[in-house]
Amino acid sequence: MNDQPPQDDFDVVVSSRARIARNLADAPFVHRADEARRRAVVEEVLPSIIAAEASEPTRWIDLESADPLDRRILYEEHMISRTHADASGPRGVAVSSDGCLSVMVNEEDHVRMHVINNGLTLPSCFERIKALDEIMEREVTWAFHSRWGYLAACPTNVGAGIRFSAMLHLPALRLTRELDKVRQAARDLNLAVRGYYGEGSESSGHLYQVSNQITLGMSEAELLEKFLGTIVPGIVDYERAARQALLKRDRVQIEDRLQRDLAILQSARIVKADEAMRRLSMIRLGCSLGLLQHTDLNEITGLFQMIQTGHLQQRAGRPLSQADAQIARAELLRTCLQAA
Repeated sequence: MNDQPPQDDFDVVVSSRARIARNLADAPFVHRADEARRRAVVEEVLPSIIAAEASEPTRWIDLESADPLDRRILYEEHMISRTHADASGPRGVAVSSDGCLSVMVNEEDHVRMHVINNGLTLPSCFERIKALDEIMEREVTWAFHSRWGYLAACPTNVGAGIRFSAMLHLPALRLTRELDKVRQAARDLNLAVRGYYGEGSESSGHLYQVSNQITLGMSEAELLEKFLGTIVPGIVDYERAARQALLKRDRVQIEDRLQRDLAILQSARIVKADEAMRRLSMIRLGCSLGLLQHTDLNEITGLFQMIQTGHLQQRAGRPLSQADAQIARAELLRTCLQAA
């Protein structure tokens, strides 16, 4: 993601994403295609990506031949999925220069394009991804049914083929044990609640990705309006109310836990990833509540990505064993949090 200033709801909404799934009209779905057909998909899609470069400059990365560390970095930056990173055979991704847009080729669908940005910025994410989709559609023919809409490998993506999602920081709802109510409400509204890396991942650092599950029968504008006008604001208000309830009921305990987590990360010599995410979550909460006066919320949020193993290896300029990564992670956190 880029380094734009945080939005008004950045205390809860870490990032927003719009994703469009498309498939070529004349090719079998990825899971039914042999290697030759998947390679043909790459060759057919690439010209449409090139055609879009006047408005969306990108670099193409051939994931079949890419270095494993490069694939891991892309995954940690949410530019590709774990499935796309770990798969084999013809596939690739085009990534914009600002690191906010990517076009995955031969993931679950022939093409999955998405835009991700800081804070609650769904309208601008949608405008950008829709413009790219329109340019690409002038170059290729997408699989489309007059009744069902755009066709996709998974039935939940049939229709408009668009997913809106928000990465939400919900520590107070977790601490007050209210998160199950959010999950149930999400299911009732046909929403998916996933972990930090989306489908198949667990929550880390009290970060949850909430997205619409169904696109059939609703227009893109209707989906966006529902998500932006009702769903996200409802969860944001619920989390903020839980934060204020915690402060009113257990302020000393919250401050004590925050200061303990901060002190550990300021002095530890070995830190595992899950521990770092958990303790950073409390520091981010304290920063959002004004309990840490000299700490920047944007910088703390950036640490969630910087402490991932791939980014640590990139920073070190060499492969790191698990033990080495824990030492490097602790060193990074000590350096970044000393002024907190």
